[in-house]
Amino acid sequence: MDDEKPGAFTAREALFYHETIRPGKIEIIASKPMATQRDLSLAYSPGVAAPVEAIAEDPALAARYTARSNLVAVISNGTAILGLGNLGALASKPVMEGKAVLFKRFADVDSIDIELDTEDPEKFIEAVALMEPSFGGINLEDIKAPECFIIEQALRDRMNIPVMHDDQHGTAIITAAGLLNACYLTGRDIREVKVVVNGAGAAAIACTALVKAMGAQHENVIMCDRSGPITPDRENMDQWKSAHAVQTSATSLEEALVGADIFLGLSAAGALKPAWVEKMADKPIIFAMANPVPEIMPDAAKEVRPDAIVATGRSDFPNQVNNVLGFPFIFRGALDVQSTTINEEMKIAAARAIAELAREQVPDEVAAAYGKNHKFGTDYIIPAPFDPRLMEVVSSAVAQAAMDTGVALAPIADMDAYRRELKARLNPTSAVLTNTYEIARANPRRVVFAEAEEDVVLRAAVQFRDFGYGTPVLVGRTKAVADKLHILGVDRPGDFEIQNSADSQHIPAMVDYLYKRLQRKGYTERDVRRMVNQERNVFAALLVALGHGDALISGLTRTFSQTVREVNRVLDPKPDAVPFGIHMMIGKNHTTFLADTTINERPSAPELAHIAKETAAVARRMGHEPRVAFLSYSTFGNPSGQWLANIRDAVAILDAEEPGFEYEGEMAPDAALNPKVMALYPFSRLSGPANVLIMPGLQSANLSAKLLRELGGDATIGPMLIGMEKPVQIAPMTAIAPDVLTLAVLASAGVVG
Repeated sequence: MDDEKPGAFTAREALFYHETIRPGKIEIIASKPMATQRDLSLAYSPGVAAPVEAIAEDPALAARYTARSNLVAVISNGTAILGLGNLGALASKPVMEGKAVLFKRFADVDSIDIELDTEDPEKFIEAVALMEPSFGGINLEDIKAPECFIIEQALRDRMNIPVMHDDQHGTAIITAAGLLNACYLTGRDIREVKVVVNGAGAAAIACTALVKAMGAQHENVIMCDRSGPITPDRENMDQWKSAHAVQTSATSLEEALVGADIFLGLSAAGALKPAWVEKMADKPIIFAMANPVPEIMPDAAKEVRPDAIVATGRSDFPNQVNNVLGFPFIFRGALDVQSTTINEEMKIAAARAIAELAREQVPDEVAAAYGKNHKFGTDYIIPAPFDPRLMEVVSSAVAQAAMDTGVALAPIADMDAYRRELKARLNPTSAVLTNTYEIARANPRRVVFAEAEEDVVLRAAVQFRDFGYGTPVLVGRTKAVADKLHILGVDRPGDFEIQNSADSQHIPAMVDYLYKRLQRKGYTERDVRRMVNQERNVFAALLVALGHGDALISGLTRTFSQTVREVNRVLDPKPDAVPFGIHMMIGKNHTTFLADTTINERPSAPELAHIAKETAAVARRMGHEPRVAFLSYSTFGNPSGQWLANIRDAVAILDAEEPGFEYEGEMAPDAALNPKVMALYPFSRLSGPANVLIMPGLQSANLSAKLLRELGGDATIGPMLIGMEKPVQIAPMTAIAPDVLTLAVLASAGVVG
């Protein structure tokens, strides 16, 4: 089930998110150059004539000359929006845009949302079927039962592209994967288990059908609705319920559960009573998937049956049934072989691939986010939603199943090469950043927000708290901060800790601490007291130094250099460390790390070597194998110049140390990044374009970072401050709330710093 955990943010904050930057969550970006008249002539008239004629002659060429084979339509009529009910087609648009974003984020599938203003199944079917030339696949969403069954079946019969109602089959596939592993752990054979399904809606019927397709026996599966077990003698049943009717003496859910191995709940909060769980078989398997409150809370189930394996649709409990584990990768595999459908074999292949992935050793980045001892077992039967291996494993399994069942129009000849392409298709930084947020959530810390009177900072601090990343400590005038919290519509504003230098109980200790640090640097006690009372960054840094906070975020009201100076009056660098800044530039398929972009004006050779090693370590923690280039205007001595010795000496230092990553220099940017230019230097030690760029001085570094941020089109994180004794991050003065939140989470999680 999609994660719908309540209370993570206010409605006001969600609305603000959707309206800022630009309304909504998606935009169309051209994939070809559009700068010149020639570009436009090729893109439109007369250049389009050639592919038009080619496709008219051979329709299969649409996959070669258009975006169709990587384009999915997310379509709804808004009759069953999440848990909100029938609110209409237009109201469903934020959900459909969100689904489109998930397709792109997790599987690099382009997607567009379409909302159809009709509750007539025939009109809906006709509208979607007529769009077949536009799309490579159709994802149906938030359509109520039983119309969803009628619509999906009719479209699958009429259309020659994959059609899937994710509310049904996405949930079913992840559920089936979890059940396979739960049966494995409890020594059960799925062909012999007794299953009780509570709920008879779209997801429940799809789960039941898939479990049976994977081996569960029809007579061993009892489906219950509000009236109790569904039996053949029940009246007024539709064809979808009647397909799962079985003869049973049980007259209620309670009776049906006696001796049952598995409970599948897709119904309502509290539908499963603890007393009924006691009557289930040994080591019961309980999938309580009602959202946002499950049929039984895991702790309540475990209290009466400690031997139970429990899964829910929530992210705050183990074993989350989350559709995002399935639908992006199922469509990815189906699109890549131009499958004409998504059949049962493809769904089963996806379920088995997800199940087998959970049994493998958990990657370090996932283990760090979800617990260092996280491994396959009763609390880990379903992979984490952000496991970077899902793209490769699930998509390739689905593609192979499509080929094996004869529905693939473009079979893949080399599956090993295809798997490598899948691994390279997404930027690993995205997954690592997501896991970084989970690390923060698993190990919440106190982060001092030094400029809490600023709206941007305060929004970030509120999100930091509401998303469970830790406890914000707000620095500012008490009334001013409290008033802004009220204006923002924050829940429980009185719960926030506000530290005001005008009345803080920590002032005497702060003055004593700082005076001892600065008394031999020309500062009197009066100077120190004035500094503590008047300089917000000094006061905030002292909160961290004295243990009242674990990390510090600042920068919105002062330049980077001024903020660094104020923080350095209180906090020192790490022993033997050189503080410096990294800008992380994130593109669709690449991440580049630039250093030092903030502090060291003309680094010495040892400093450059240190910066290279530390930046390479950050790149590794972000999921990249570092390839380091020491940049210069000169490439291997051409042209010669007077500022090259420190770069060459830094390379020599690494030569002596053998640091365990690729590095090369001195070299111009094109020799480090452009494969054609790199080929002119076959002796270069870089196996591919560099992803860590060590700049020769602050002027070139800072200019490059800011130019790339403004002109390059990549997302930018940073500057990230590295090398301080306590985690400190300094946001740009132009940062928006998500930027500040990201830096706060990075500081809290200890991924950088």
